[in-house]
Amino acid sequence: MTTEVIERDKLAGPGGGIGGNCRVIVKNDDHNSFDHVANVLARYLPGVSVGDGFRLADTIHNSGLAIVWVGQREIAELYWQQLRDAGLTMAPLEEG
Repeated sequence: MTTEVIERDKLAGPGGGIGGNCRVIVKNDDHNSFDHVANVLARYLPGVSVGDGFRLADTIHNSGLAIVWVGQREIAELYWQQLRDAGLTMAPLEEG
């Protein structure tokens, strides 16, 4: 008796969990202050302090954008919406 192994296409990458990993990206704009960006990031993203928020705001300002969170799609969608609703300029969610 022989055993045949059939490989199936992956639905998500390693550690992808439900829905795979997504990147939440905030873009630079001309209408949000550093204070506002830092405080919004600290309010909605787990593990982000206001100090971390200021460092991310600096990256957003100098680079034009920053990846602020990576994780499961469903959670990424929630954070993306909360940040957008708080007035931040968001890039579309990115898989990966």
